[in-house]
Amino acid sequence: MFGFLERKRLVKKGLASSKTRRRRTENELFQTLEYGLAAKLSILGGFILGLWALIYSDSWEQPTERGVIGILIFVTALAQLWINHPQTWARNSRVLLVFGVLLLHLAAVKTLLIISDNQLVKLGSVAPGQFTGLEKQQLWKLALPFALAPLTLSVLLGKSHGIYAALFGSLWGAISYRTIDPKFLVTSLITGFIAVYLTIEVRRRSRLVRAGLFIGLATWFLAAIFGWVGPVIWEDLGGTHWGVLGWQTLVAIGSPIMLAFLVGGGLIPMCEMMFGITTDISWLELADLNHPLLKRMTIEAPGTYHHSLVVANLAEAASESVGANATMARVCSYFHDIGKLVKPEYFTENTRHDRHPHDDLAPTMSALVIIAHVKEGVDLALKHGLNQQIIDVIQQHHGTSLVYYFYKRALQQQEDARAGGKIMNIREEDLPEVREESFRYGGPRPQTKECAIISLADCVESASRSLERVTPQKIDQLIRDIIEKRIMDGQLKDCDLSLREIELVAESFKFTLHNMMHSRVAYPDGKPERQDTPNPPSKGVVPMTAA
Repeated sequence: MFGFLERKRLVKKGLASSKTRRRRTENELFQTLEYGLAAKLSILGGFILGLWALIYSDSWEQPTERGVIGILIFVTALAQLWINHPQTWARNSRVLLVFGVLLLHLAAVKTLLIISDNQLVKLGSVAPGQFTGLEKQQLWKLALPFALAPLTLSVLLGKSHGIYAALFGSLWGAISYRTIDPKFLVTSLITGFIAVYLTIEVRRRSRLVRAGLFIGLATWFLAAIFGWVGPVIWEDLGGTHWGVLGWQTLVAIGSPIMLAFLVGGGLIPMCEMMFGITTDISWLELADLNHPLLKRMTIEAPGTYHHSLVVANLAEAASESVGANATMARVCSYFHDIGKLVKPEYFTENTRHDRHPHDDLAPTMSALVIIAHVKEGVDLALKHGLNQQIIDVIQQHHGTSLVYYFYKRALQQQEDARAGGKIMNIREEDLPEVREESFRYGGPRPQTKECAIISLADCVESASRSLERVTPQKIDQLIRDIIEKRIMDGQLKDCDLSLREIELVAESFKFTLHNMMHSRVAYPDGKPERQDTPNPPSKGVVPMTAA
């Protein structure tokens, strides 16, 4: 309260700004819900209750025994999740997503199984052209959503989670109704694995429909083997009920296709919004260069826009070489320097005049302007509602690195002042102090492979512009020097890039840069086809996109 009044008083006197910067608030309640043990136990307890409710909703074949088996499978599932997916286990929202989708899968399967059994009618005459109770039961069995959980979790969390859902969803589904049915178990496992295989790195929703088609074909084939389709009387084809066979084929193939439409058009977008997940499908949609911030950049900071496109090419190729998310790396590269829109003329790639704005600033002030583009970028990203992972890349892509050019310039000025001070008998303690911390970015350091690769690509692309004569040897030496300096400065400590992967990233950068910066053949008049070399910066100024 008093702080607010004091701030208003300072604003009136012109001693404070009336604007406030947007900030991401760390909600203590949210942190407790996301990582607290009580919340995790509540989620797991809710799943157990839901599983038991599904098992005990019918009175067939020893529900208590099936309930105990379900609990034993649950313990195995927890151990598997804890051992193989520690990052998922650590976050309660991911645990809720995994077991929530599995419970939805089991509820859908149990509902259709109950409807299927209700179609059985008492023995008696059936009117011509009508389905018998057994045929109706088979139709509903063919419509079971065997691939619901594997398809959803494979797209949202990756293939390993999809296999996890296929395995345990099949086991729980097999015991959820009556006795354990081996035919159901085999069909569920095979169709689930097919769903995971066909949705590895899916980037378009049409791929989901294709997956639904192949799941349907597999369902029909297995149903034919297990006697759920037909039968076809080969000795008397005229006696075969082709109408029933046609409906069974339509349901077996059409149901997974409809399931793919529902998952791709409804369930996945809803889960993305609720749990803060971005799939490759959404990353591809975010790659649209018509975003308002990118369109502003083409007009207000064209040099930064071109720099971002080149960084995107470098980062995407390098991410593919180490198995990181290449689409995410490309999209985040587009937006990593949007903070330069606030003061574009202070960055060399956007300078259009012979005189550089930093010529009139002290090194400390120049460093503040350069460093501020990270905070300004986060501010713009929050204002435009960009993805959280994009915001993380904006904040982390410089880590805690040093704005080396202005730091050296400040040291040089300090030495000059010290030399002049000796002549004028000025005391050493009266000279301005140069602190390295004042010339470092606020961090944090890159936390993911993709962010680390973007950080290296950003620095490599900027430094490559200073090469006077481009050769493969110079490109290779430049890349290795930059990566070595980043490692020695500790900028790659917090990401999980191995030394082998860093070597692959360096080779990818070398290949991409060499192809982009190749020399052109001169025409007979001695003039190149076009001038691609940008105007050189003013004397004493180096490119600052790598700052």
